[in-house]
Amino acid sequence: MDLMKYSKAFALAAFFALVAGCGGATMDDVSEDIVSQSEIERADAALSEGIDGASDAAARAIGDATLPNVRVIYFDFDKSNIRSEFYDVLNLHAAYLMANPRARVVLEGHTDERGTREYNMALGERRGNSVQRYLSLQGVSSSQMEVVSYGEERPAVRAAQSREDHAQNRRVVFVYR
Repeated sequence: MDLMKYSKAFALAAFFALVAGCGGATMDDVSEDIVSQSEIERADAALSEGIDGASDAAARAIGDATLPNVRVIYFDFDKSNIRSEFYDVLNLHAAYLMANPRARVVLEGHTDERGTREYNMALGERRGNSVQRYLSLQGVSSSQMEVVSYGEERPAVRAAQSREDHAQNRRVVFVYR
């Protein structure tokens, strides 16, 4: 049996089996947004039995991926590194983009109002680039992504007073086109 023939389909099925198998209410809610459990099981069964067309079953399971509900990730003050709590969200966006090669996303980088305008524009761009780099490492084509920085110009919370207000403004927003 030629294992290379089925390696891509197996990798895709394994990814979705991992996503479906991760416990917790949050992961269960999010995994339902991608594919149904029965589609994953069909793709996995086809792969394990070595049936011709196993890659078609995996492709069908992925092709039914829906757009993730969470479209904003947040950053720490003056940082552009991705917080670990958002890896699952980013993985879902990566799966969606890979399953839908015609989909395009603009990654909008934002900051709170502290700092100069120039610094905040650069920080917003670094945040967007950080998300783009992560998605690229997951296999998303660079032609599907664009980074735009708005710095402090489009706050989620205007006239932020508290730490929580400022935290809502430090973000990258996924805008699908």
